[in-house]
Amino acid sequence: MAPVKKGGEKKKGRSAINEVHIHGVGFKKRAPRALKEIRKYATKEMGTPDVRIDTRLNKAVWAKGIRNVPYRIHVGGCSGTRW
Repeated sequence: MAPVKKGGEKKKGRSAINEVHIHGVGFKKRAPRALKEIRKYATKEMGTPDVRIDTRLNKAVWAKGIRNVPYRIHVGGCSGTRW
């Protein structure tokens, strides 16, 4: 039998867009609302109020227009070392 590894528990990855609630939001507010919800999700997950949205994530959310926000986008976060 393989030895049991001791270490930190691995966090289950979740999609940010799955956590975003834009059902029932008007067409012209869907993409901006999705970005606000992603920012709120990242604030909760990372535990810091300083959240910056990367331009690639912004373009991915807006890729299909203001009203057709993608169903799921996988988002990674890094703490302030890059900035």
